[in-house]
Amino acid sequence: MIKVRDVIVRFGEKTILNNVSTIFNRGKTNLIIGRSGSGKTVLLKSIIGLVKITQGDILYDGIVFNKLTFMTQKEIRKEVGMIFQGSALFDSMNVEKNVMLPLDMFTEMALEEKRDRVNFCLNRVNLINVNRLAPSELSGGMKKRVAIARAIALNPKYLLCDEPNSGLDPHTSIVIDNLIKELTDEYDMTTIINTHDMNSVLEIGDNITFIHQGGIEWEGTKEDILHSCNNHLDELVFVSKLGKKLKKSVIGQ
Repeated sequence: MIKVRDVIVRFGEKTILNNVSTIFNRGKTNLIIGRSGSGKTVLLKSIIGLVKITQGDILYDGIVFNKLTFMTQKEIRKEVGMIFQGSALFDSMNVEKNVMLPLDMFTEMALEEKRDRVNFCLNRVNLINVNRLAPSELSGGMKKRVAIARAIALNPKYLLCDEPNSGLDPHTSIVIDNLIKELTDEYDMTTIINTHDMNSVLEIGDNITFIHQGGIEWEGTKEDILHSCNNHLDELVFVSKLGKKLKKSVIGQ
């Protein structure tokens, strides 16, 4: 479980997150949604420590992460898998080396052990015989699956995903959603997904947190969202559905 308690983030005079408090439960797909600029990406980065919070606390299973020393934070980060927007694969490394990177950084495993773990993770995301390929030789969906394989290489307790469906076609997006959901259930992880994709929300959203102008305006499940009485949330859902309809009509022309 990850708990966010009374978090404020300011960049200079501008307040990005204003007194945010919420809980992301273990074994659940916890989705953060909101318009661009609402603060959802800053919240995700604050949780992992990529953004320093101005006030409040981030707790990993009761441990106040933001008050730990850098080296102690590093121990917790070993238990966090991260899927970045755009996959963030290293072009200078082949697939095997990309997935092996966290094993090189955080373990003393022998090379053969690391290769076995890499192969296990690649097989788990349904990628076979891609070890020697460069990222440039992969499709967008394959890059995302390599990023997921890298994220689970250390068998993490926590999985943080920043727009995992960004740039993917609808079918591939569903594949990635289902894979993340399966891995969350299989490894009993605390999974947090920052997304603008309402299909993801309605398909795999166990818990949903809606952020508007730096504050949490609504929380609930994918069933609850269909009966929301929050005007800003209803508008976001409507615009998302309208955009998909327009996109389909353009593609169909």
